[in-house]
Amino acid sequence: MSKGKVYLVGAGPGDPKLITVYGLECIQKADVIVYDRLISKELLEHAKQDAELIYCGKLPGKHELIQEQIHETLVEKALEDKVVVRLKGGDPFVFGRGAEEAEVLKNQGIPYEVIPGITSGIAAPAYAGIPVTHRDYASSFAIVTGHGRADKQTDTINWAALAQGIDTIAFYMGIKNLPYICQKLIEHGKNRKTLVSVIQWGTTASQVTITGNLETIVDEVKKNNITHPAIVLVGQVVEMRDKIKWFEEVVEHKSNK
Repeated sequence: MSKGKVYLVGAGPGDPKLITVYGLECIQKADVIVYDRLISKELLEHAKQDAELIYCGKLPGKHELIQEQIHETLVEKALEDKVVVRLKGGDPFVFGRGAEEAEVLKNQGIPYEVIPGITSGIAAPAYAGIPVTHRDYASSFAIVTGHGRADKQTDTINWAALAQGIDTIAFYMGIKNLPYICQKLIEHGKNRKTLVSVIQWGTTASQVTITGNLETIVDEVKKNNITHPAIVLVGQVVEMRDKIKWFEEVVEHKSNK
């Protein structure tokens, strides 16, 4: 049986211009594009006119079922000798389940490539004027899933190591869990005055950035009605925002034109 090829493409953090050149080339030549909920729909405008577009956004509580369907779709379309792009928000291998999809393709003998993308834990802070590392503030950086809870037996984080050994921490999918995250970091030795920034819809025109510390950020999030998708960034490097924030000025300049 003839086989096509699958490209696992990182679409980047939100701004469609932040996709890689190679990622865009894959979209342009694809026969089928299987795309996620949070990718910029502008990217789909680069698809061939006759390309098949398949939406596979995941709703809370439905991830496992939909992930199995995604695997089946990638295999089925590739076995039809088609060029398939699996278009994923951010980077395919950063909380994107790209490795699971690659494993399925490998087991089926289907050729594939992984096209890295810019991940939001670095890009959203950059657009907020916050470098995740800085010579004076942070020499270590961690990317952490933010939705694990001890009461649901889903918390596998080594909080002591995180709180005491990492300068800058980016939590993905952590907004609903923010009180728990702050509590655990303080419990395990993080100074309660450690700065925190929350960046909603990072790198897009809808970006909103708020700051506080481990004691105050939960109230700030409620006060500003911040919801998913957002990155929670913990670390004193947040101090840099006041010195080098730039994105708001760019947006204001464009709106005044």
